[in-house]
Formats: sequence, C-alpha cells, structure tokens
Amino acid sequence: MLTALKRTTSKLPPLSPGAFRRDALASLVVFLVAVPLCVGVAVASGVPAELGLITGIVGGLVVGCLPGSSFQVSGPAAGLTVLVHEAVQKFGMASLGAIVLAAGVLQLVLGALRCGRWFRAISVAVVQGMLAGIGLILILGQVYAMADTDQPGSGLGKITGLPGLAAGIAGSPEALTAFAVGVGTLGLLVLWPRMPAKVRVVPGPLAAIAVATLVTAVFALPVAKVEVHGLLASIQPPGLGELGGLAQLSVIGTVLAFTLIASAESLFSAAAVDRMTDGARTDYDKELMAQGAGNTVCGLLGALPMTAVIVRSAANVQAGARTKASRILHGAWLLLFAALFPAALGVVPLAALAAVLVHAGAKLVPVRQLPQLWREHRGEAVILGVTAGAIVFTNMFEGVLLGLLLAVVKTAWDTSHVQVDVRELTGGRTLVSLSGNATFLRLPKILDALEALPRDKPVELDLTELRHLDHACRTALDGWTAQHNGAAAAAPEDRPAAVTAGQPTGGTPQRG
Repeated sequence: MLTALKRTTSKLPPLSPGAFRRDALASLVVFLVAVPLCVGVAVASGVPAELGLITGIVGGLVVGCLPGSSFQVSGPAAGLTVLVHEAVQKFGMASLGAIVLAAGVLQLVLGALRCGRWFRAISVAVVQGMLAGIGLILILGQVYAMADTDQPGSGLGKITGLPGLAAGIAGSPEALTAFAVGVGTLGLLVLWPRMPAKVRVVPGPLAAIAVATLVTAVFALPVAKVEVHGLLASIQPPGLGELGGLAQLSVIGTVLAFTLIASAESLFSAAAVDRMTDGARTDYDKELMAQGAGNTVCGLLGALPMTAVIVRSAANVQAGARTKASRILHGAWLLLFAALFPAALGVVPLAALAAVLVHAGAKLVPVRQLPQLWREHRGEAVILGVTAGAIVFTNMFEGVLLGLLLAVVKTAWDTSHVQVDVRELTGGRTLVSLSGNATFLRLPKILDALEALPRDKPVELDLTELRHLDHACRTALDGWTAQHNGAAAAAPEDRPAAVTAGQPTGGTPQRG
C-alpha cells in the first residue's frame, strides 16, 4: 500500500516567493481533498460534521507549525472512524473530548521518552491487518448509510443484516433513491483516475460530492442531508465528570487503542512521505509529540482525534509543496470555510459522503497484495487476516492485541529452529546431537525424535552445539534421559544438559 508511493520532489530550497506560491497552490489542493473527508469521517463517527473540520483546522494550524515531518498533513482519518463511533456509542459524546485529550497527553509522554522510533518495530502485517479490519467495518457500515438506514452496532450484525438491507432498499423508494445517489458517487470515484489530466486537477472526492449534491438539488431527490450546527456551537470541552471517567478500565483501554492506532498510522505515513521526497527526514519522536499536541488541543475542544493522513499528505507532495507553509495554509482555508460557509454543508447528501468513505475503506484493504504475500510470507498473511477478522468480529483494541500476540509468537517460532541429528556409535550406543535454539516451541519436535529411538539402547545427548536452551527444554530432556537410561544415567546438575558427549566415533547421521 504505502510502498507504492514514489519520489516526486527534489531537494527542498529555502522559502522564496516562488516556493511560497507553490505552497499556496498545494494548500488549496489539500484543502479541497480535506473538506469532504473531514465531513465524511465526522458523520460516519456519529458526531457533528463541524467537529471533523475543527480537527482538520487544528491539524493544519497547530501540528503544521510543529517540528517532525515537513510535508504530511494531519486531520481526522478513516482509520479511527470505527473506534470513535464505538467510543461515542459506549461512553457518550461528552466523553469523546476527554478520551482524545488523554490520548494526546500519552502521545506527548511517549514522544518525550523517545518512543517514536519504536513504533517502527510494530509488525507491518499487524498494521495492514488493522487497516484492513477498519476498512471492512467502514465498508459494511457505510453501505447502510448509503441507503439512509441505521447500521447495526457490531461487525457481525452488519454482515448478517445485509440481506435485510437489500430487502429494505428494494421495498422503499426513498432508500432506493439514496442508494442510487451513493452508488453513482462511488462509480464516479472509481472512474475518476481514468479521466483526462485536466479534469483530474479537481480532487476526486470533491468532484464526486459536488456532482451528487448538484443532481440531488436539481431533481429535488428525497435524501438525507448533512445537519449543520455551527462551528462554535459544536465545540464541547470535556468537564470534570468526563475527565474523572478516564479512571474506568474500559475507558483506559479505549485511550490506549486511540494512542496506538493514531501513533502507528501517523508514523507509517511519515515513513511513506519520506520516500516521496529527497528533503529532510522525519524526526519520529518530534512527530509523535506534534501529533500529541494536536490531539491534546482537539480533546480540549471536544473534537475528533487526528492522525497524519496519507491521502492528504500525498496530495500535498504531489501538488508541489516545498515547505510547511502548505499544510498551515490548508488549515487556514478550512477555518475560513467553516466560519464563512457552514451552510454549504447542509446541501450535501449523506449517501454521497458514505460512498466516499466506502471508497476510502476499500483502499485500506490490501486485496492486490494478498496473493503475493500469501505466496512469499504465508505467516504474515495469516497475521493480517486474523487481525482484520478479529477487529470485524470483536473490536479494534482486542483485534490489534491479538495481531501483536500472533506476530510475537511467529517471530519466536521463526527464530527457534533446532536440528536433531542421530548417530549410531560403537558398543550399541546412540548419540543424539542438538543444534540451533531449543525452546519450548520446538519441544514437541525434539521429544518426537527421541521417542522414536529404540528403547533397549542407551542414549547420549550432545548439546554443545545449541545456541540457546530454555528451562522447559532442559527440564524435559533431563526427565526423558532419566526415564530412558535409568536414574543412574541422569545428567549431573553442573552440565548444560542430561549428557554432554564428545565427538562421535562412527556411524551415519540421521535427520530426526
């Protein structure tokens, strides 16, 4: 996914009138990309549309001024939509600001402790599985929104409810009309990259929303529209009661999930943006602190959480941005739009925004990469699939934890290779040599090889070639040797294993 991005700029010159003009033009492109996504993410999250714009404004005006990455653009992201929706449903709208505030403070702490670089150690398969799971839930949920229908709360409910949704669309003219608007919007988004270059100057999401809004207005279609509350009226700072609720165990789990997902997505985005440019590399610790500062401000305003968004960041670089001015200006354009033209949001059909998010969710599922990943790294493909499935059927936090656990187990399994060599020596003795890493994960293989040996011959174990022998293996080998050779043949305690033999005197090695 992210590795497909290519370098598109050269070394960055100092700010000049020409560079500022390019930054100003790039900021307009990013602004046009950001508006429908900010609004769409907010609506899908179950919060007022203006809160998405507030997060985009903070991402531009606050995070845009801070050190870290010079080009990536922050704002509300589709990757957090599912988690935000779950948090709002479970804890209430008033608690969202407190949760985002706590996540921002935790990011600041992690950045100050220089933990930013460690997020690069997270398994790529887990991150891709996390994004794929988010994408699947986003698609399943927004399909209901395309028909102006309430979506079920659980992932399993979304899947099992699809036949009923289809029947409802077929039996309701209003639902069918809304769904047609959504499908038309989705079709335009799919076809947009094939349009002539002059047409593609307008970002696809903006063009699709504009066309859907125009068609809805011209034909007076009976579809639901975005509700507008006003920018200031939507700001709800957390109170003392909401801040006190952060001590609940379930809320702490949500805060950790926000922190992990927002930080990982931002820093993986930074790595992708770095590959697009030849300029200064991202300082991961400073970028993590910048994201933390942005989320802290968003929490104080009761807005959505933010991450660095690869779609907007790529648009920024590809539009010719040269400095941080482009992302700061994009925040200024968002502020002007939200302050001067809030009523413009009230004519946008919800079905069209849902289609934009279905398209965004589909991009999060690495369908094209899966066959190659299965052929070359089957274990990674399993981790990706299990993580995505767990997120769909349980929740975000548990799915990511399961993915991380599987990644650790896979790493331990891959590094614990052990070789068992069996040699027949003179005098009717048998020598078994072990090499590699003998851990509890390989204990079944070792014991199977030992138990296949003749029971009437004494066995000597040579463990001098082992690089690692854990307590479980040593205990099992000592016990097996004592049982096989008799208590008198048990290894002395000061030896590394049951019996340590010298060089074999003859025989042909056999693979166990």
